[in-house]
Amino acid sequence: MIKIAICDDDVIILNHTKEIIESYKIKDLQIYSYKNGEELLESEETFDIIFLDIDMNGINGIETAKKIRIYDKKVKIIYVTNYTDYTYSAFSVHAFGYLIKPIKEKNLHEQLDEALSYMKEDEECLIDFITEGELVRVDIKKIYYFEYISRKILMKTSEKTYIIRDKISAISDKMKDLGFEMPHKSFVVNLYNVKSIKGYDIYMMDESIIPLSQKKSSEFRNALNIYLSNHIEKQIRG
Repeated sequence: MIKIAICDDDVIILNHTKEIIESYKIKDLQIYSYKNGEELLESEETFDIIFLDIDMNGINGIETAKKIRIYDKKVKIIYVTNYTDYTYSAFSVHAFGYLIKPIKEKNLHEQLDEALSYMKEDEECLIDFITEGELVRVDIKKIYYFEYISRKILMKTSEKTYIIRDKISAISDKMKDLGFEMPHKSFVVNLYNVKSIKGYDIYMMDESIIPLSQKKSSEFRNALNIYLSNHIEKQIRG
C-alpha cells in the first residue's frame, strides 16, 4: 500500500488533486487530505509521497517541509504552487518534484511514475547469511566488505561486524552479481561503498583501507568503472 498525503488550504484544489490521484493507473493507494501544514504535522502517519502546497495560510509549505525532514528523510515531497519563484527554497528541503497550478492530470501522473520508480530503487535489498549460531538478514548497501582471516570471514557492515564460516571464494561467487568484486585474495568489497582508489589502496566509505593486488588491479578498476557508469546513467534516466 502506497500512502500519499495531499496538503492544500484550498478545498477545491485539494479535492481536485485527490481525484487525479484516484484516477492513476495504480489503485493500491491510501490517500490522506490535510487543509494546512499544522494538520499534516500533527498527523501521526508516515507517508511515501506528499503533495504539498507552498503558499498556505499559517505555516507555509517550505516551513512544513523543513519540519517533516527532521523526522523523515525519505518521503518524496512534491510541491504544488501558483508561483515559480520558490524553486531554490524547494531544493533546500530536497523536494522531489514541482507542479504548477492548475494541476494537469498528465503532469501529476508523470510525477507519480517517477516517485514510484525511485521508491522501488530505494527498497532494501536483503540477503541472508549464517553467522555463528544465527541467521542474519542484511541490507546489501550496508555491507562494506568481507575479509578472510584466521579461517573465518568477517563481514563488515555499517552496524556491526559479523563472523561467517565460509570460503572467501564462495562469498565472491555469491555476491558477484550484486555489485561486489574481489580486489585481493582475502577481500570481497561492495563497489557501492568504494570511496576512491589511490595506487594499490582502496578507500571505503567507512574509512577502511583495503589492499588492491597488482594482479587484480586492472580487472577491479574496470569493474568499478562499469559499476559507476551504470549507476550514474540510472540516476540521469531517473
